[in-house]
Formats: sequence, C-alpha cells, structure tokens
Amino acid sequence: MASATVQMKIRPEDLKQVPKSGERIPNPGILVIFGASGDLTKRKLLPALFHLEQDGLLPKDFAIVGVARRALGDEFAADMREGIIEFGNVDKADPRIEEFTKKIGYYALSFDDASHYAGLKQELDKIAAEKNIGPDRLFYLATAPEYFTPIIENLGAQGMAQPEQGRVGVVIEKPFGHDLDSARDLNHQVNAVFHENQVFRIDHYLGKETVQNILVFRFGNGIFEPIWNRNYIDHVQITAAETLGVEGRGPFYEKAGALRDVVQNHVMELLSFVTMEPPSSFEAEAVRREKVKVWRAIPSINIKDAVRGQYGPGVVEGKKVVGYRDEERVNPESGTETYAAVKLGIENWRWAGVPFYLRAGKRMKKRATEISIQFRQPPLLIFNRMQSSGPCTDIQPNLLTIRIQPNEGIALRFGAKVPNTPNMSVCPVNMDFDYAAAFGTSTANGYERLLLDAMLGDQTLFAHRDGVEVTWSLYTPILEAWAAKNPEVFPNYFAGTWGPDCADRLLEHEGHVWRNNIG
Repeated sequence: MASATVQMKIRPEDLKQVPKSGERIPNPGILVIFGASGDLTKRKLLPALFHLEQDGLLPKDFAIVGVARRALGDEFAADMREGIIEFGNVDKADPRIEEFTKKIGYYALSFDDASHYAGLKQELDKIAAEKNIGPDRLFYLATAPEYFTPIIENLGAQGMAQPEQGRVGVVIEKPFGHDLDSARDLNHQVNAVFHENQVFRIDHYLGKETVQNILVFRFGNGIFEPIWNRNYIDHVQITAAETLGVEGRGPFYEKAGALRDVVQNHVMELLSFVTMEPPSSFEAEAVRREKVKVWRAIPSINIKDAVRGQYGPGVVEGKKVVGYRDEERVNPESGTETYAAVKLGIENWRWAGVPFYLRAGKRMKKRATEISIQFRQPPLLIFNRMQSSGPCTDIQPNLLTIRIQPNEGIALRFGAKVPNTPNMSVCPVNMDFDYAAAFGTSTANGYERLLLDAMLGDQTLFAHRDGVEVTWSLYTPILEAWAAKNPEVFPNYFAGTWGPDCADRLLEHEGHVWRNNIG
C-alpha cells in the first residue's frame, strides 16, 4: 500500500505565541494521597506532579501527604524521588527535584479505623501552618475500592470535607462500583459527605492529549463536522488492546475482567467524545451533559452482541507467555474474561443505523488504543472496472484513524491514481499526522492535566454520577448473563493474537471485519 506522510513540525517561534497557563495555577493547598504506597503514586502521580512543577503550574506553597497503612516515614519521600526520576524521565541532576521532595510527607493510617483520622487532621493543620498554606485540600483515593466508603465517611466525620473557606475535593480512582447497584450505592455514600461539584471520578484516558484533541478535531475544524453522521459514516471501531497480562494483579482481575476494567469506562468515554453533539461551551456541565445524552441514546445491548474471551499460552512480542489460568493468583478454572467485544447502536438523528464495535483485550498482538471511522463508499464506483490490470484490486473506503496510544496521531486514508498507469488504477494512500513529529516527544503521562484540573475545581474531564450509572446500566445485564453461565470453552484465543473467533463473527453479520493492522 502506498503511503504519504504529513510532516507538520511546529517552529519554536510558533510556540511562543501560545498563551501561557499562569492563570491556571491553583491556590496554595495540600494534596493527600490515600494508598500512596502503591505503584500508581510512584509511577504516575508523583512524576505528573513534578512535571507540573517544572512547567510552573503548581503554587509555591504546596504540600503532598502520602497516606498508607505501613510505617514509612522519610523513606516515602526518598522512594518517590526515585520514582520521579525513573518514571518521569527526569534528569537526576535537576536541582528542582530536591526542592520538590521537601514538599512530600507521609502519614501512617488504617483506612477503616475512625480513631486515626483526628490525627490526620492535626497533621494537615500543622503542615498548613508551617508552610503558610490555606484551607484548599484535594484528597486522592488510590486505594482498593472497599476503602472508598470508610475514607470518605471519616473525612466527613472529622470536618475535612466541608470547610468554611477554601476549595476541597475528592478524586476517586476506578473501578467506581462493579455493577449498577454498587455504583448507585457508592454515589449515595460519596454525596452524603461531598457535594457533587467536589467529586472527581477519574479516568486517566481523558488526560491523554489525543483524547482531548478529538473535540478540537471535530468542532474546531469545519471540514469534518458536516459529514460526521449516519449519511456518510458506515461504521466505527474502537480498540483498546494490551500486550500485557495481569502483571501480578490476579486477585483484582479475577473480580474485574475486561468488560468492567476497560469497556465500561475507558472505551465508553472514547465513544462519547466521538459521537456527542457540539456542547454550548467547553465548560464542565455543557460537555458532560452531551456525553450523557449519547449514553442514554444507546438501546439495551443484546447479549448476542456481546462476546468474551480468555487468553491461553502463546507468543507475545517474540516471548513465550503462559495462559491466564496459569498466571499468579488466578483460579486455574477461571471464567473471567480477558477480552470483551460488543456491538451497539445510538438511536438519535445523527447516528441511527450506524454500528459501533468496541473491543478490549489483554495479551493481544499489539499494544494500541485507536478509533477507526470508516466512511461509506461512493454510490457509483466507476473506477472499479479499471482495476484488474493495475497494482490494486479494488478501491477501499475512506478511513479516518485516531491513534490514542502508543503512537499518538491522526491518519486519513483515501484513493489516489497510481502514476503512469493507463487504466486509471487507484490505490489507497495515507495522510498521517504524528503528534511527536509535530510537537516533539512529551514525558507527560496524562495525569498532569487531570490533577491540575482537580486542584482548580474543573470537572470537564471527569465523570458525573449520572454518566457512571448510565454506562453501568448498559453493561450490568451482560455481566449478569455471563456470571449465570460459565463459558463452554476457555481459553479461546492464543496470547499474541487479536482475540477469539467469536469476535470476528460479531462483525461478519454486517459485512465488516476488525481493523487489525493497527498500532
């Protein structure tokens, strides 16, 4: 296949014209991370916070307090320093690291022991007095889900959730519930302590620049929105593929599975950005309102339009790997799915009749998250009659691909005449925009924007309780049906492939095939 690559390099003088973000610096405050001894804090949160520090986006008077059950003391700050260097791609000679490390503290606490929270409040008040920090607090819940409720209730009991002055918020990691009923219960428990405008249900996918750029691509350019509908689009595929297995998280994954872990949240967020109507503004309420409208327009998903799979042993990136049932701390007869795919529709004027195919899986052939939008063929393919003697056998439909990770970019496939062929031979070519080539490689991991927004009280890129409950209402019936009947054949795909055969048949009914030359 021929290919044309668009090299859009931004000049340094162009970047000087970009408005600075000084007005987005939060007030002095304290970030409290519950579950801080876990990998998320060291690998993602602290590197992201240091990136914000490098960019001058954190207040001068700022403190980070890690909270976990183990007694770590000064060891915690030293460990976080190493995490910033290793996972943040930071030069260890950067003098700002030492100064930043001084802002990191630690407090040992049992999450479900109410008697410990009075001491935490005293510690935060002490830090605020010593560092001249006001009443702004952001509590980040990076713990196992069973601790969300006791932490929130105890923060409320100690008066840390509703101060008389300042901004206080709570960031809650996924999974937010494991089905519709549990999500509703958790929403009630959270809102009994925190107002909804204080709650930040985080999905790290929304911190990725490519995801945010979907809205700019659609609504900031005039050429695509007129054809962004059922009259011109044939179908849409969204893929979230991982080459990794469960990576020692067997007990967690046994309770989750691919549908809960990825499809219900990450993939549905991507779907909403692709399909939502133009919001009246880019303010939180306007954007989230349009997302919920999309999800509410999705009819109940037929169980026949949902398939599951589980990987067996195979070869991934040239290395032999074991099957899921042989992974550490996994039931050797497990019925948990490591792959899930669904077909759904959106019953509104823009999308009625357009099928949407969503899939997510572990131990796939490639690591890639992307959105493929295939357009309808012209009503009369006048060049097909001339293709037999040319280098291409048929004319392929136009395809717009938005790559979320790892090679962020946007590609457009269209047909072009092959030079020096007498019979008007047409081959597909690609225009390819690459983020790294245009703007340079970034060390950001996606949490920078989300942490900054949460500190500023901006909920645009966070889930509202209504959205969480709507998406769970779509997938809970599927989860219940799968739980009621163990799969007859598991494992049903080899590690290092694109998933089970049943997923291919899901598309065959509509005359479609998965786009597997991705990444």
